[in-house]
Amino acid sequence: MKEIAERAGVHVSTVSRVLRQSEPVDGWSAAAQRVREVAGELGYRPNLWAASLRTRRTTTIGAVMPRLTDGVVATIYQGLEEAARAVGYSVLLSSPPDDLAEQRAAIELLAGRQVDGLLLSSLHSPATDFVDHLALGVPAVALNRHADSGLPFAGGDDYAGGRLAGQHLLDRGYQRIAAVGGPLFATTGSDRLAGFLDALSSAGIEVPTDRIAHARMDVQGGIDAARTLLARDDRPDAVFCVSDTMAIGLLGVARDLGLSIPDDLGLIGYNDIPVAGQLPVPLTTVITPAHEIGEAGVRLLLGMISGTDPEPDDVRLPVELAVRGSTRRSPQ
Repeated sequence: MKEIAERAGVHVSTVSRVLRQSEPVDGWSAAAQRVREVAGELGYRPNLWAASLRTRRTTTIGAVMPRLTDGVVATIYQGLEEAARAVGYSVLLSSPPDDLAEQRAAIELLAGRQVDGLLLSSLHSPATDFVDHLALGVPAVALNRHADSGLPFAGGDDYAGGRLAGQHLLDRGYQRIAAVGGPLFATTGSDRLAGFLDALSSAGIEVPTDRIAHARMDVQGGIDAARTLLARDDRPDAVFCVSDTMAIGLLGVARDLGLSIPDDLGLIGYNDIPVAGQLPVPLTTVITPAHEIGEAGVRLLLGMISGTDPEPDDVRLPVELAVRGSTRRSPQ
């Protein structure tokens, strides 16, 4: 900074003030512009670790996001990284297996790197004890899965999305309705399933337990559930899956059984992954605002870090239904 000040002909305090600003904006003084030019010529880069000794912040947040190969999780990460970068923060990412011990190790590793806060996307419910035993020492926000963790949460309104799916099947005249939920520790799946079942219950339809399957939230999970639900005499005439990848697996089994979609079997997924609308029979699904979830999580976390919003309210973003060919037209 002293060298920049000498070359630019300004006081070192001016250099410090200018270089703490973000990218140049219209209206800067000639002296400030000269400081930036000289800094560029000298290859100046801010020393964030040295600055952190003064501010006690590293302008770095940690993100623990298992299943990053999942398109929805990857889009959430894209949203949070863009939001963090826009305000001068960098992100340290760890993507461990979706396992409690692996998540704990990843969280402790990032906390040891002196991040200013943590975004945790795949906690297992109930997570209160898990979080308490971590003794984090930095603010943390739960993303996508609230996991009954007690942490501030940013995600889609999964319960409302489940209700949308249930009401849609009722409106289309389906009656023998089944559902495929996710693993019991994933609150995304349990909230979607609860909303779906409540929508049907409100219309006087109770779904028997043997028409509710739980499986992994991937293609193989959908295949496994389909083999249970579709290979029976009282086969359902419609199925709600709490993820699109599950629905794709189920769709393959239905094809092998010679079932016509949507006449023999209606099908609804969840998330609206890019391939959902491009399938041979385009999939009706609930749209998860994945990018916006990442952005909202960063806003909550930065409010906690700065102290402007130390105890933020949860953010449940609205969802909507994309109606496509896998559910039939409304009965006339």
